[in-house]
Amino acid sequence: MRSIIRAMLAAASLVAFALPALAQSQIRVGLAEDPDILDPTLARTYVGRIVFSSICDKLFDIDEKVNIVPQLALGHETSADGKAVTIKLRTGVTFHDGEPMNAEAVKYSLERHMTMQGSFRRPELAAVDKIEVVDPATVRLVLKNPFSPLIAQLSDRAGMIVSPKAAKEAGDKFGLKPVCAGPFKFVERIQQDRIVVEKFSGYWNAKNVHVDRIVFRPVVDSTARLANLKSGGLELIERALATDIKEIKADPKLKLATQIEIGYQGLTTNRGFGEQAAATPFKDPRVARALEAAIDRKALSDVVFSGEVLPGNQWISPRNPYFQEKFPVPGRDIAKAKKLLADAGVKAPVVIDFMVPNNPESRQVAEVIQSMAAEAGFDMKIRVTEFATSLKEQEAGRYHAFFIGWSGRVDPDGNSYIFLKCKAPQNNHGFCDPVIDSALEEARLKTTQADRKAAYAKVTEKTLTEGGIIYLYHRVVIIAHTTKLEGYRQLPDGLVRFVGVTLKP
Repeated sequence: MRSIIRAMLAAASLVAFALPALAQSQIRVGLAEDPDILDPTLARTYVGRIVFSSICDKLFDIDEKVNIVPQLALGHETSADGKAVTIKLRTGVTFHDGEPMNAEAVKYSLERHMTMQGSFRRPELAAVDKIEVVDPATVRLVLKNPFSPLIAQLSDRAGMIVSPKAAKEAGDKFGLKPVCAGPFKFVERIQQDRIVVEKFSGYWNAKNVHVDRIVFRPVVDSTARLANLKSGGLELIERALATDIKEIKADPKLKLATQIEIGYQGLTTNRGFGEQAAATPFKDPRVARALEAAIDRKALSDVVFSGEVLPGNQWISPRNPYFQEKFPVPGRDIAKAKKLLADAGVKAPVVIDFMVPNNPESRQVAEVIQSMAAEAGFDMKIRVTEFATSLKEQEAGRYHAFFIGWSGRVDPDGNSYIFLKCKAPQNNHGFCDPVIDSALEEARLKTTQADRKAAYAKVTEKTLTEGGIIYLYHRVVIIAHTTKLEGYRQLPDGLVRFVGVTLKP
């Protein structure tokens, strides 16, 4: 009853907000969370990337087959020794403040990613030694070592180019009013309520932008998101539930767009990090392996997602060419779980502070895991937190286990390095191993898929036996939208793009 009331109230508030603006060509998007800071250097959330896709173009993008394609760049060349990458830029491109998007701006933005305090882009560009302006339309990235994932990194936030003038003037407040070179310009943000962007008439590809305004609304309750879509209060929702697919397909006014994500969902266990370093039960890796053995991935998929997610045990899915077949997805083994706990000298019940983001799907996953783990001797104390709060708690090490996923990157390096490398920005589980570090670096230096896969095999073996992350499954990216929205394409990265999209009256 409470969820129904919440859905009705949310629907009413969204419709009320939308009425004055119906004369405009406007798309209202229901987000599963409120994004973190709108600064591509400092941001880290998946939902933030959805907003960025409208306001901040990148040097490169991807297509439906995850091939790298030009965006602000026209192309690139890599030197014979692999230590210099020259990028040609589009000419005549301007930022939302009218400043030119040129080689100087690219140099500034990339150096900002590399040097700014708190930057989450720094490890993504760690191989870059310096950036040279060859001419107004050409930059050269001089590398410390050959770095195979570089162009893939530049197809995400590391490749987002910001206005130097706006960034210098705003300083660390840039995320309050970002200025980029995307199809839409930032208008306003009211935390936990809305982010508004409007069509940028000076966009380099403006002829393919057919919508005047986009309003992003965080609607955490998935029932409320779908209810607002069905009632006409929203035109598109991201992360609809797998259990809602049948209902969406049955509605003639709705359309479904799906892809298997390039990221993963899993449990990060605290192996000895931050405030709980001494108290975490997972200091012994056998405890994490015991918890994993207690989980039935297929049953989790069937119970929570109607079998619509893909079980997995690695940072890339079993359909990815880099998947290590030598380490198949394991089944459930309660006897093994109990033996591992006994071998580790841990007595049941093993009490776990289990942090879970506050959304219905995550809570349901947590409850299923809690039930499964109890049979092996775990007492999973579920602690529900708002998503932004949970990230802060993780960064401080105030957790034992955290149900947290990763939206994924085109190159496997983007799903592994920043989590598994010693002292990397998102290694918040505290597991550090020289074998993994060496293999991750090796994979960055190699250029062929076979050589890189061999390097990742070493990472996989160590991570799956001793590491702090338990990989569980790969979601289906489920986007639902009104049939009035035409030309929408869903790409495997799960982001929402509105270039080429039209909205019928």
